[in-house]
Amino acid sequence: MARKNRLELIRNLGVIAHIDAGKTTTTERMLFYSGASHRLGEVDDGSTVTDWMVQERERGITITAASITVEWRGHQINLIDTPGHVDFTAEVERSLRVLDGVIVVLCGRGGVEPQSEMVWHQAQHYRVPCMVFVNKMDRVGADFERVLDQMRTCLGATPLPLTLPIGAEQRLAGVVDLMAMEAVVWDQESQGREFTRRAIPVEMAAAAAEGRQHLLETVAAEDEELIERFLADEDLAPDDLRRGIRLGVLRRHFVPVYSGAALRNIGVQLLMDGVVDFLPAPHEVPPATGSHPTTGEIEQRPVDPQGPLAALVFKTHTASGEGGRGRISYLRLYSGRLAEGDTVYNPREDRCERVARVYRAHGEKKSRVKEVLAGDIGIAVGLKVSRTGDTLSDPQNPITLESMHFPEPVVMASLEARTAGEEDRIELALTHLAADDPTFQVRWDENTGQRIIKGMGELHLEVLEDRLVREFGLKIRLGKPQVTYRETITTTARAEGEFARMTGGREHYGQTVIAVSPLERGAGIVFRSSLPPGAIPDEYLPAIEEVTRSGAESGIRYGYPATDILVHLVGGATHEVHASDLAYRNAALSAFRDACRHAHPILLQPVMRLEIICPSEFVGAVHQQLAARRGRVLGTEVQGDLQILRARAPLAQMFGYATDLRSITQGRASYSMVFDRFDEVSGGGAS
Repeated sequence: MARKNRLELIRNLGVIAHIDAGKTTTTERMLFYSGASHRLGEVDDGSTVTDWMVQERERGITITAASITVEWRGHQINLIDTPGHVDFTAEVERSLRVLDGVIVVLCGRGGVEPQSEMVWHQAQHYRVPCMVFVNKMDRVGADFERVLDQMRTCLGATPLPLTLPIGAEQRLAGVVDLMAMEAVVWDQESQGREFTRRAIPVEMAAAAAEGRQHLLETVAAEDEELIERFLADEDLAPDDLRRGIRLGVLRRHFVPVYSGAALRNIGVQLLMDGVVDFLPAPHEVPPATGSHPTTGEIEQRPVDPQGPLAALVFKTHTASGEGGRGRISYLRLYSGRLAEGDTVYNPREDRCERVARVYRAHGEKKSRVKEVLAGDIGIAVGLKVSRTGDTLSDPQNPITLESMHFPEPVVMASLEARTAGEEDRIELALTHLAADDPTFQVRWDENTGQRIIKGMGELHLEVLEDRLVREFGLKIRLGKPQVTYRETITTTARAEGEFARMTGGREHYGQTVIAVSPLERGAGIVFRSSLPPGAIPDEYLPAIEEVTRSGAESGIRYGYPATDILVHLVGGATHEVHASDLAYRNAALSAFRDACRHAHPILLQPVMRLEIICPSEFVGAVHQQLAARRGRVLGTEVQGDLQILRARAPLAQMFGYATDLRSITQGRASYSMVFDRFDEVSGGGAS
C-alpha cells in the first residue's frame, strides 16, 4: 500500500466526556459494531473491554486511558477511551496530546457539564478537531436543542447537527439523517447491529427541512464551488456535503453533532461513519515540531515512515512491581518506524535504550507486531528510563518534541507501612506509580518524618492505595486526606543577599539583589534578569534561577510551595577571584526568601467548581449545606422538576460531601466537582 493511502486510512481518535455521560458505553458499542469485540460490554456488570482494571470494573468508572484498534469501512481507528472523573484528568491531557481528532460525548439531559467544559478546553488547547455525540436522548429531561444552545454559550462552539433525534425520553425511536434526508431506526433484537432507513415521519418534516437548510448554508460557505451551486439553488450531493463538512472540521470552523442513545444501541454507526468521513488522517494535521537537543534549532518531522524516528511516550504502565520488565510504554509515532530490537535515543536522559518488543493495543490485551509506522499508535516493551512526555528519536538524528504539562495535585495524605520490613518494597512501588502518573507525587515531610503522597482528589488516592495493596501485595496505612495549599505574595519587595565565607578550604563570595512581585493566578514562578553590565558573570545565572525555584518549593511562611511570583534579579556584585557557584546560590536564596517575607505573603487554597442536580423540593436544604461548607451558589437552572445548582466551594470543606448530599436528598441528588483555581484563604471561604 502506498504511503499516502496507508495514512488516509488511519484515524487516531479519542473519546472524552464528563463522568456518567455514557462515554465508555459509546466506546463499547463502537467496538461491538466494528467486530473488535463479540459481545456488548456493559459498565454496570463490569464486562467492558476498555475498563479492564479491577478498580474500574468494581467502581463502574474509567480510571486509566485505554487504547484499542478497530476497523470500520476499511479504516484503522486507533481509539482511546479516557476517564471522565476530574481526579484522572491527566489521562485526558496526555491522550489529547497525541490524538488527531476526538468525539466529545454530552449527556442529553445534563448537557455541557463542568468536566465537559474542562475536556473541551483541553482539546482546544491542542487544536484537536472535534465531533459531538449527544447521548442519553432516551433519558427523562433530555433536550437536544438545549444542548446545542449550551454548546454555543458555554463552549463557544458552532454546532452543526447532522442527525436529529426522533422523539425523546422513552419515545426515542431513532434519528433523522440530515445528510441523506432519511429516518434511521435500529433493530433492538440484533442489539442495534441492523438498522433500516425509511421516510422521515410527518411530525419531523418541518424540523428536518430546517436542519437540512442550516446544513447546506453552513457547508456551502467552506468552498467556492459549493457556495456558487448553493446560490444557484442546486442541491448538494452527499459527496459534496462530505467534502464541505470535512473542510470545515479540519479548519475547526464548526463541530458536527450526532444524537442517539448508546445504551439502547441508537445512533452509534452514523457516528462511526462521521469519524471516517470528517476527522483528519495523520498527514492532514500539522507536522510534529521539536528542537534539536544540542543546538536548540527548531525542526519539523513530516509523517514519513522513511524519515528519522520521532515518537512521543504519552503513557506508561507498570504492572505488579516488576521494574523495567513490567513497564509498557504507549507511543505515538510522528516519523520513521519502530521495530523489535531497535535502539532509540532519549534526549531528556541523554542515553539510548533498546526496544525489546512492539505491540498493538487491545484494551488490557496486546497483539505483537513486527513494527509500528509513522502516523500510528503502538506499545513498546523494554524501555527502562523513558517516561511520560519523553521523546524517542533516531540516535543519529535526534529531536526533542514538545512535552506535556499536568496540573499540580491538590490533596495529600500520609502513607506508612503496617509491618516492619516493607519500606523497600513500598518505595519501589511508589517509584513505579509516580513514574506512570504525572499527577501523583511522593515526598518526605522533614518536620513530622512522615511519607506524604499527593494526588488530584480523594478518589485518586483511594485507587492508588488499592493498587498498592492488590497489585504490589503491600500492607499499608493511609492517613486522612488533607488539602495541599500554596503560598504567594501580595506586594512588591526587594532584598539583598550576600555570602562571604571560607569553606572547603577556599574563600567564596557572591552578592545578589532580588525583587519579587505578585503575578496573576496560575502564572507560577517567573524568573527575569536585568543586571547592570558586569554585576554578576553570566555563568552563575542558571544557578541563581535554579535555587530561587527550589526555594519557592519550600515555601515562605507556612512551608507550602510558593507560586505566582515574578523573581527579578536586579543587581549584585562579584569578585574576580572568590566568586563561586556556591556563593551565588546561597546569596540568591537568602535574598529571595527575605524579599518574599517582606511582600506580605498569604495562603492560597484550592477552590472547586460544583454542579449539583437535585429535585426542586431539596434545593433549600442543599443551599444550607453548601453555606455551612463555606460554598457559594453562582446560578440555578430549572429542568422540569429538577434544578441544577452551579456553585464554588473550598476543597478543604468538601470532604465527605457525597454522603451528606445523599442524606439530605434521600439519595436523589448527584453532583460533580472540578478544580477551579487557587484563591486566598479568607475565613476558609471561597470567593
